[in-house]
Amino acid sequence: MNRRDFSKTTASLLGGLTMPSWLMEIKKVKTIGIQLWTIRDAMAADPLGSLKKLAEMGYQDVEIAGYNNGMYYNMKPKAFKKVLDDLGLALRSGHGGLGFNDNETKGTFLNEFERYAADAASIGQQYIVLAWIPQDYRTMDGYKKLIEILNKNGEIAKKHGVQVAYHNHDFEFQEIDGQIPYDLMLQQTDKDLVDFELDLYWIRKGKKNYKDYFEKYSGRFPLWHVKDMEDSDEAFFTEVGNGVINFPEIFKCRKKSGMKYFYVEQDDCRNFKPLKSAEISLDYMKGMRY
Repeated sequence: MNRRDFSKTTASLLGGLTMPSWLMEIKKVKTIGIQLWTIRDAMAADPLGSLKKLAEMGYQDVEIAGYNNGMYYNMKPKAFKKVLDDLGLALRSGHGGLGFNDNETKGTFLNEFERYAADAASIGQQYIVLAWIPQDYRTMDGYKKLIEILNKNGEIAKKHGVQVAYHNHDFEFQEIDGQIPYDLMLQQTDKDLVDFELDLYWIRKGKKNYKDYFEKYSGRFPLWHVKDMEDSDEAFFTEVGNGVINFPEIFKCRKKSGMKYFYVEQDDCRNFKPLKSAEISLDYMKGMRY
């Protein structure tokens, strides 16, 4: 019998008796979010219907990956917010593009960023997260330039009551000239202006330990991506709970990390259609104890 089953059985047997302190410390997650990149094709084809399905499943929070030229999934900010409100979905965080070699898209980190900050503020979005950087920025000079961009846009966002954050993959953990770029970003970005969204799959793929970062940079990770890793040589993405990552153990560190919100995400879905994968992950999170 695993600890989760033991906890349920013990609670049932105890009935009205006082529960032992160790059992009372076991908690369940409450608000469960999803990064909409997981169902990007469905969102492109039918955003209203797709959001409705997520809400009916039991998701309560969405992180967007579809801001473009002042529009959220081809809807104006307030119209998009109304859709979410009507479905009972919160919007606290959204991804943004760097805008490298892209002069046409407005509201990226390199092109009229203040437009995104203003739109985010207008509908209560709290975080704008830089989601990905191209190969051109994956040099030490590139990372130093990126740090300047994050700090500068952090100031712009702050004026609107919004916070900038950075989302990692695995390449930020690859040493360059004796330095780990991810550590450099944590050390040289202004902690009052720039936060970090830790992707729990990619940090493992990068062969680093989340505990080390939570300890050394406590409070810098208000956002998490809860993403699981297949038990295979390929270490492909899989539904949360179907892989090798021990999420109950990680969630015990949420206070140390500074985590406020987390989002289930699966970059690619191999065994099920994305909406089904999202449902499987949600079911696991609903039952998870930590």
